[in-house]
Amino acid sequence: MTQERPTRSDYQVWRTATTRWADDDVYGHMNNARYFELIDTAVNAHLAEATGVNIRELPAVGVVAEVSCRYFREVGYPEPIELGLTVERIGTSSVIYRIGIFQGPGDEAAAEGRFVHVYVDNTVAGNRPSTPIPDVIRAAVQPLA
Repeated sequence: MTQERPTRSDYQVWRTATTRWADDDVYGHMNNARYFELIDTAVNAHLAEATGVNIRELPAVGVVAEVSCRYFREVGYPEPIELGLTVERIGTSSVIYRIGIFQGPGDEAAAEGRFVHVYVDNTVAGNRPSTPIPDVIRAAVQPLA
């Protein structure tokens, strides 16, 4: 993850999420668990839209190997959240994403998530071995790298 506070120009793909009253904790800011839901949704919604296929039915699927979030300032209900997506690295069987979380007019991120997908064989049950990223996924993430 970058050490500097990211700005809107660091991301290529955008989506907006609606905040809900229940997203805030007793302190009046968005609960940590909600950040991780938004990060996961930003990645998987992009993959589903960019590929045009049901990503759950591919012969290899991405499983989350790591997720983290750096917080810079509070966000919360009722303002919408803007999620920026970029790809930090594409490997043989993994993709590292960065997701910027923005609320309001400022250029600097309120938070930034790091999300690692490792692709595993979806055709075997049990202990699924890692496998190369499907071509349709690679084509969807390459423009973001």
